[in-house]
Amino acid sequence: MILRILGGFLMALADSVPGVSGGTVAFLLGIYDEFINSLNDIISKDGEKRKKALFFLIKLGSGWVVGMMAAALVIKAVFEAHIYAISSLFIGFVLMAIPLILKEEKESFKGHYGKIIYLLLGILLVVAVTYFSKHSFGGNISLQWGSMTPFAAAYIFVCAMCAISAMVLPGISGSTLLLVFGIYQAVMTAISEFIKLDFSYFVGLCIFGFGVLTGIFTIVKVLRNALQKHRPAVMYFIIGMMLGSFYAIIMGPESLKDNPQPAMTLSTFQPLFFVIGGVVIFGLQVLKDMFARCEYGDRDKL
Repeated sequence: MILRILGGFLMALADSVPGVSGGTVAFLLGIYDEFINSLNDIISKDGEKRKKALFFLIKLGSGWVVGMMAAALVIKAVFEAHIYAISSLFIGFVLMAIPLILKEEKESFKGHYGKIIYLLLGILLVVAVTYFSKHSFGGNISLQWGSMTPFAAAYIFVCAMCAISAMVLPGISGSTLLLVFGIYQAVMTAISEFIKLDFSYFVGLCIFGFGVLTGIFTIVKVLRNALQKHRPAVMYFIIGMMLGSFYAIIMGPESLKDNPQPAMTLSTFQPLFFVIGGVVIFGLQVLKDMFARCEYGDRDKL
């Protein structure tokens, strides 16, 4: 249970800032397949599957809500004030994560070297999304009641669908897509103000939430089927997106809405935070193994 709640919390922190996806965190904690299957099973006709999926998503979702609230109130400000430290942290995060995934999914890679084209496609996708994030299309859209036009409401709904689809995939952050669409600042402001009991953002957040739900139930079936029938191709694609995320992280400072900074260079790279990022991933892996041993130990007692 603790692993699921912690996983949701860490996924929210990753999803809230451009660069790293919450799906990557889920993958590292060993709950990614369970996460995808639960999203699919929640609308299943099988009552037992639906019940199990609901319990899992409640545990994961409780951690996610707390993490997103913390991100809206604190992380965003830290991210903007210490962008190079956070970017160095993310590079350590991803660099340490890739070999762990290669090790855990070695059967998906071994003997399937012809699927490397999907790795290249994954890299290309993240690089393209990051490149276009410099050209926001959202303008001055707000989620505040009275400031939204019907077009803005429809635009917010579609953006939410696309962003949550990216959040489900390891390697590409939904926040990066929100930057591309030009509504990242608007969404984070709406969440922050709503937490402070400004209910003028309620309708806008509901529209965004309905877009999120629509995106989840659209992409999840496709992704679940792909993992079941074409896992090697999907795994190569995921590793490609993670490799591409190095470019996204390095260019991330340029995408800051209020105070854009130059892209990261060797002089702005901060080795201490890079090491901390690697240690965090190693710690998550140790935590996952520890909980797995406890789980198996409990089963053996039954």
